[in-house]
Amino acid sequence: MSITNESELIGMQKVSEAVAFTLKEMINYADVGMTTKDLDEYGAKILSGFGAKSAPYLTYGFPGWTCISVDNEFCHGIPSSERVLKEGDLINIDVSAELNGYWADNGGSFVIGKDINQHQKLVDASKEILEKTINNIKGGVKIADIGYLMESEAKKRGYKVIKNLGGHGVGRSLHEQPDELMNYKSRYDFRRFKKNSVVAIETFISTDSTIAVELNDGWTMVGNKGGYMAQHEHTIVITDGKPIILTQMNEILN
Repeated sequence: MSITNESELIGMQKVSEAVAFTLKEMINYADVGMTTKDLDEYGAKILSGFGAKSAPYLTYGFPGWTCISVDNEFCHGIPSSERVLKEGDLINIDVSAELNGYWADNGGSFVIGKDINQHQKLVDASKEILEKTINNIKGGVKIADIGYLMESEAKKRGYKVIKNLGGHGVGRSLHEQPDELMNYKSRYDFRRFKKNSVVAIETFISTDSTIAVELNDGWTMVGNKGGYMAQHEHTIVITDGKPIILTQMNEILN
């Protein structure tokens, strides 16, 4: 969406606060021995407290309030009472919601407990790339140039990007134009970021794979060549200068 007045900005700020606070609290709550279903239900209570509704459930009928992916699961992991979190697991939580007709999206990857499997370097790379990316986005900037920045920053650090997942416009629904804000440069993408538009910018930084493929459960995605992936995501408003980070409260870049 494009922000045209104060009430729209306030609406976006409120839903963004709901998803950002929920993500932050879920990351803090996650612990060894807990199931991903426990973690999801904790997030559900927080979102409900804001009066917010799960965006993946509303939009796609997703079987959970939030997406929780563990280790080799890249994204869209289904919360399960069978999946128990272990020391050193790489976890990704993606929280998106609707509140009073406005929608926002955010996510973050983190390591639970001690980094016994050496995932922290990948997590840090994803955070650094998201921060650098957001700092380079403003009205008039070519979308493909931002994709190039993300891919080249990943390569510098010895990583790859997932080429069939990307950021997207958000605001009046979960996925809007501009869609497919990819982590690489598409030579056929001549679009530019527009001032006052709201977008969800997200990284998809991986160790081995360049394509995410869906498992038989119809939701969970893993890498075509295995390995691990880290994702970090903020909902932002594009301006003439530095973007307004609506989901700043999640503290994923801290």
